[in-house]
Amino acid sequence: MTTTLLYDGSFNGLMTAIFMIYDHKIKWPIIAPASREQQNLFEGNQEVITDVEKAQRVWKGFKTLSGHRDAHQVYCAFLSEIIGVENTIFDYLKMTFSHQRSPSGDYANPTVLKISQAAKMVGREKHRMEAFVRFHLIEEDVYYANVEPDFNVLPLIAKHFKNRYADQKWIIYDLKRDFGISYDLESVHEVQIDFRNPRGQRGILNTTVPDQSEALVESGSFRESEIQYRDLWNQYFKSTNIKSRKNMRLHVQHVPRRYWKYLSEKV
Repeated sequence: MTTTLLYDGSFNGLMTAIFMIYDHKIKWPIIAPASREQQNLFEGNQEVITDVEKAQRVWKGFKTLSGHRDAHQVYCAFLSEIIGVENTIFDYLKMTFSHQRSPSGDYANPTVLKISQAAKMVGREKHRMEAFVRFHLIEEDVYYANVEPDFNVLPLIAKHFKNRYADQKWIIYDLKRDFGISYDLESVHEVQIDFRNPRGQRGILNTTVPDQSEALVESGSFRESEIQYRDLWNQYFKSTNIKSRKNMRLHVQHVPRRYWKYLSEKV
């Protein structure tokens, strides 16, 4: 009988589920996030309680056999959040443990190909986020940015922004997944914000709404210097834009429309 292991959606939770499969000698496992639980009369559901120690035993064992690059690729595949990716990762780890080496590079193997493709998609989204994040200065000298990436790339971009903006406090918030990363001049932490913006979408500082910029200045949400800086940036962007060389198709290819609402130069 198939056993469905329901985990909490975290990477440590997934590794704990894989530990349980080996520890309990489960022959026909399916791993799924508890949030996607579906009742099936022919399947037995089993809850996975995340255990960091057990998770690290699995992950360290895999990294020893595969190496850092391959392990990073598997982690990126996990961040893709593709339905069923947990079972693809389990198959990949199972092959590694069975043969005592990683199957990396064997693209004729459908599991290896799926991991590689998912990791590449996540990698592209990571680079886009690093390029398209736009911060706004809010009260208490904290810079804030909203994002809605296709994949869960916040864990991957934290190091980039910590190094690039090491001298300022900032928050990057993923509206789609309702969590963010915050830097306090020393370290990066995961945060959740309980807020409702009465104007436009939840949490979006929508400067396209008439007079909202002025209202944000008066309320302290935007500093006046931030408004001035944004206006100067927009003027610079417009002055360097050569209309005769405008190629909208190429522009959209490099800067997809879904990112435009967060770019100051598109206001």
